[in-house]
Amino acid sequence: MSFLKRLARSERVRSAAGSLLAGYLRLVWRTGRFKLDPPNIYDYADANLPVIFAMWHGQHFLSPFVRKPQYRAAVLISRSADGEMNAIAAEKLGIRTIRGSGDHKGQFARKGGVSAYFEMVDALNDGETVALTADVPKIARRAGLGIVMLSKQTGRPILPIAVATRRRIDLKSWDKASVNLPFSAGAVVAGPPIWVPSDADAETLERFRQAVETAMNAATARAYDIAEGRAEPAPWSPEVVAELEAARDRASARRLAADPARASHA
Repeated sequence: MSFLKRLARSERVRSAAGSLLAGYLRLVWRTGRFKLDPPNIYDYADANLPVIFAMWHGQHFLSPFVRKPQYRAAVLISRSADGEMNAIAAEKLGIRTIRGSGDHKGQFARKGGVSAYFEMVDALNDGETVALTADVPKIARRAGLGIVMLSKQTGRPILPIAVATRRRIDLKSWDKASVNLPFSAGAVVAGPPIWVPSDADAETLERFRQAVETAMNAATARAYDIAEGRAEPAPWSPEVVAELEAARDRASARRLAADPARASHA
C-alpha cells in the first residue's frame, strides 16, 4: 500500500479533513448572501415535519445549513473513504449520521444499505427529519426508487432541496459536483413536497420516482437562476398550495384506512 493510501486511511487524517471541511462550509454559508425560494419555505417544512430532504449528489455540501437549529435531523452517508470525511463534517455541523450506501437499482443489500434503510425508517417514525441524496450511485441526476420507498413506508413527504452559489468551481466528476465559494450570492430552493401513497404499486412508485427526479432538476435549475440573478424568489401559487394540501390529506386518509389501529388513535 502506498504512503498516500495509508495516509488517507489514517483516522487522524480523516478527522482533521472532516473538521477542515466543516469549517470551510461554515465560512461559505456565513459569508454568503442566500435567498430562500419560496420565501416562506420553513412554513411548509414546519407544518409537515418530519420530512425527507432530497438532494442531488455533488450539490449537497451546504445542505446542513438548510435545516433550522431546532430540527432533529440525520443524514445518510456512505461507508466509503470519502463518506468518512463527510460524516465527520456533518457531525461537526450538528447532524447525526446514518452510515450505509443508498439505492442502487432498487437494491439495498450492499455496504450496509439494508440496516441504513431501516434506521432511516425508525428515525422518521421517531419524528427526526432525514436527508439523503436522491440519485442512484454513479449515475448523476437520476433518482432511485429508494427515497420513494422510504416515503411510502413512513408516510413522510419528500422535500426536494437545492442550494447553489454564483461563485463556485464546477468539477468534471460523475455527479457534476460544484465547490461553493465564500462571499457569494446564493439560493436555497425547495420544490413542493411529494407525498407517496402507502398503497403505491410498482407502476405508481415508478411514476413518483420520475416526479422526484423532475422536481429535483427543476429545483436545481431554479437555484442557479436565482443565485446568478436571472430570477427572484416567489411564493408558491394558491393553486399549488391547495394541491399540496389535497395531496397530503389523500396520503393521510389512505394510511389511516390501511391501518385501523392508527386510525383509532388519530
